[in-house]
Amino acid sequence: MIIETNQACDLVIFGAKGDLTKRKLLPALYKLEKSKKIHEHTRIIAAGRANWNAQDYIKMVKTEIKNFLNEEINEYVWEKLSSRIFFCNIDVYEQLHFFRLKKILNQKKNINIYYCAVPPNTLNSIFKGLGDAYLNSIPSRIILEKPLGTCLETSKKINNQIAKYFLESQIFRIDHYLGKESILNLLALRFANSFFFHNWNNKTIDHIQITVAEEVGIEDRWNYFDMIGQMRDMVQNHMLQILTILTMDQPKNITSESIRHEKVKILRALNPINMNNINKNTVRGQYSSGFIKGEKVPSYLEENGANKSSQTETFIAIKVSLNNKKWFGVPFYIRTGKRLAHKYSEIVVYFKKSPYNLFKNSKLEILQNKLIIRLEPNTNIKFDFINKIPGLEKEYKLEYSQLKSSDFYQKYSKHLIDAYERLLFESMKGIQSLFVCRDEVEEAWKWIDPIIDGWKNTKNNSPQLYTSGTWGPKNSDLMLANDNRYWYQFH
Repeated sequence: MIIETNQACDLVIFGAKGDLTKRKLLPALYKLEKSKKIHEHTRIIAAGRANWNAQDYIKMVKTEIKNFLNEEINEYVWEKLSSRIFFCNIDVYEQLHFFRLKKILNQKKNINIYYCAVPPNTLNSIFKGLGDAYLNSIPSRIILEKPLGTCLETSKKINNQIAKYFLESQIFRIDHYLGKESILNLLALRFANSFFFHNWNNKTIDHIQITVAEEVGIEDRWNYFDMIGQMRDMVQNHMLQILTILTMDQPKNITSESIRHEKVKILRALNPINMNNINKNTVRGQYSSGFIKGEKVPSYLEENGANKSSQTETFIAIKVSLNNKKWFGVPFYIRTGKRLAHKYSEIVVYFKKSPYNLFKNSKLEILQNKLIIRLEPNTNIKFDFINKIPGLEKEYKLEYSQLKSSDFYQKYSKHLIDAYERLLFESMKGIQSLFVCRDEVEEAWKWIDPIIDGWKNTKNNSPQLYTSGTWGPKNSDLMLANDNRYWYQFH
């Protein structure tokens, strides 16, 4: 069992020169240093095949932090951070190289944390190397990035490989959405506010929409993305994690075990989508050329290194339903895509209409109340409702109004924590509640795999083209229109 503590760590980064390390991990470590969250005796050990020394690596680190940090580097903070950095020349396919790492680690005083910022095909060599060098004993920890496999079978293979060397309590599987402040606030919104707590069910909610839209394309990641697609890249992890947090029952407490238990129950309650209902409940799309912010952008098949006959989806819309008492009859419409009109992530909760309209003479159509939760950018919460317009007239004149929580987020904007900053800090303390357990990963694949198989085996189900800079294929709108609903418009 991992004990939650703020003990000194030796943070080993496999993939120390990779894109993830440069863009996310190094800036996050700098910010943790700046906020004085890193233990005084914690060290950062970069592991890589380059024939470098610590000074070479430190120079690269400073350059990359300057590139990806949205602020000037404080030299005092930098000196403190750079003093922690060591470099270990290691080829993960050479098992004896792990004994080089062992000589550097301070196992008697520091907890070892291994961050695997590497391609999935190198993971087993790392697991085995750490095990053979006896670097896997408790309280050491290992952090894994998504994707964990491309289907249930490959995911199980990776999980079985790591289970040979590490206990589940030592494994920290990252989904960086779980470190976002806006996602964490969903727990407070649902369980700390009695109004929402008592009305968060199928008695009062009509349906819920979840949108995660991106303006960017695949950003020179063709070989990776074309094997994965939007379904595996976004829905299997980020979108389903948001869905579970939105719909799970209140956990017994805020420990990792309680939260994960409730999320797994939701994943197991997902109604299956397969060949019998796939055309009704899913829409796949692939972006064609168009304009983003006034600039011409290529189609997916015109990107660098593209396979002109690729059928990989860059857009997904799915109608999801749950087979449980609390959410029976409530559809969840989720969509995510690249090269869409705007970059934003948002949850829209539609409440049921009143059964009787008392104000028929107001000449205002009584629409549904809506709770709009903007996750990014400009994080805020809004509530749409109807108000009476002041006046002496006999008849009621009504108008649409909106309550906003923008002031709250403006108040704390300087204190918002980056997701990787939070997750690194949690891993240093040994807290797993913001990380994904094996059951969550595998239950998600159990639901995803039949959808992907259904696309392969259903006729006329190629991705539908949509123009870059729009909101995806027309069939995405039709899916909701068939239920007499429509996507909430971006504001």
